[in-house]
This record gives sequence, C-alpha cells and structure tokens, in this order.
Amino acid sequence: MELYSGHINKLIEELAALPGIGDKSAQRLAFHLINMPADKVNRLANTIIEAKANVRYCRECFTLTDKDICPICANGKRNHKVIMVVENVRDLAAYEKTGKYDGVYHVLHGAISPMLGIGPGEIKLKELIARLEHDVEEVIVATNSSIEGETTAMYISKLVKPTGIRVTRIASGVPVGGDLEYIDEVTLSRALDARWDM
Repeated sequence: MELYSGHINKLIEELAALPGIGDKSAQRLAFHLINMPADKVNRLANTIIEAKANVRYCRECFTLTDKDICPICANGKRNHKVIMVVENVRDLAAYEKTGKYDGVYHVLHGAISPMLGIGPGEIKLKELIARLEHDVEEVIVATNSSIEGETTAMYISKLVKPTGIRVTRIASGVPVGGDLEYIDEVTLSRALDARWDM
C-alpha cells in the first residue's frame, strides 16, 4: 500500500536514487522541499539545471569547473612543476582542505579495474602524459589504497619513470581500502609529507 500520492512518491524515489540518501532521508528531504516557499524551490531547481548545463572539466587538470581553467590551475602562486594525481574530484577537495599542498592536480576520473572493464583508456591517463611534456619535476600518485588504486599507481609509475620525472606515492598513513574523501586532514597531510619514490 502506498502511503503518499504519486508526486510525493516520485519525489521520494528520485531523492533516494542519489548516492548516500536512504529511504528515510529521501522522505525527510521530500517533505522539506514540499514545505519550502516556491521561490526557494525554483531557485534550487534552477541552480541544479544551471550547474548541469555549465559545469565541465578543466582543460588542464580535469576537475569540475564552470570556466575553461579551474581556479587552482589558473593560480600563478601554485607550483605547476608538481602534479598530484587523484582518482576523483572529491579526493582533490580532501587534499585542498589540508592547506598543505601548493602544487596542481590531475583528476583521473576513476582507476584501472580489469574486473569492471576499466582499462587505462577509460581514465584520463593520456591527458596526464601530455601534461608531462611541460616543465614538470614530480608526479605524486595519490590514488586510493585499494587494489584498483594500487594497480593504477603502478601503471602511472611505469609510464612516468622513463621520462626522468620523479614519481612518488603518498605514504600508507591512509588505510588500505580507505577512500581519501573520508580521511581527516591530519592523516592526509602526514601521508603527503611521507610520500616515497616509486
């Protein structure tokens, strides 16, 4: 038996389909949205539509931005000779929160996973190699400590080492199997400081 009418059920279903939102949270959000003033709901809806229409990849590092180049890549005070390679935008955000890293990033948008059919061609590896043609001194591999992250790290090391550019890996202060986005800033800072040559 359905508790609510069609529109409410549909809203709850759509919200529950979002990552990290369970049925109870979806129900709570749905009722909150229904009780919001119409102008605030319209502003929220328009913000979502505009973000979807205007957000794209930075042409340098492939993070999400609404400009051609993201604020980090456009910042002349950042060290553009050091590139930290991360799996996703959330990992970049986690490192930025530490305030300890002054280089730039490269977002792969995934990790190599033969079991899932994700090979090197499905992530932003060729774009990383193209960036190495510029004045780069170090590539810091900050992929997750999962099987896929380790596989990706080794692959990157094999690609970069022949160029003579230093390749380092973040230290294992990050627990095996842990996702960077959930790790506190102190642990991430220590992992960055204790990185090692690959």
